[in-house]
Amino acid sequence: MTHEQQHLNAEKSLALASALFPQEKWIHIEANIWAAKSRLVEKKREREKWKRELTQVRILTRLGSVAYFLPEKEIKGQTGVRCADLVLDGEIMEMKMVAGTRVTLGGEFRLAYKQGASLLGKMTDAKEHSVFIWLVSELSIGSVKAKIAGELKNRPGQGSFICFFEHSGELHLWTYDELRSIIGR
Repeated sequence: MTHEQQHLNAEKSLALASALFPQEKWIHIEANIWAAKSRLVEKKREREKWKRELTQVRILTRLGSVAYFLPEKEIKGQTGVRCADLVLDGEIMEMKMVAGTRVTLGGEFRLAYKQGASLLGKMTDAKEHSVFIWLVSELSIGSVKAKIAGELKNRPGQGSFICFFEHSGELHLWTYDELRSIIGR
């Protein structure tokens, strides 16, 4: 990623994060990572979760992406379900770590998708939301693609699915449309 693209991503990320949460203050954490001041209060209570989230997002920011961790807010009308984790390169994103079967992967993807989509309603300019999954299980790339393609069936929206396969150290990105296109093959 070029320096110019990284600068543009930083501007887009700050603009979207600030539009979603206009009263929020943004604190610089480390290179390419900012967090809502209100989220830093949460991190003291949930240290392990915060460490995991930072580890996850560093995979992407080391490649030049820019992340703004959003406040920990519940989705209205859904007790215990929080809004998406962050804005990455000007796009809403939810992150999950998944260990287990394809069924577990599907359930976590559905939840993450819902969390990202919940913020789109607040924004008229934001059109996409993405999901990042750190996959601890040793599922194959083909199996993961097929499962997520099935989960996207009949779900509207644009965005990307990013998966880090821990067992191989590989990072893959597919747009939702690319995954939807394999359904039925």
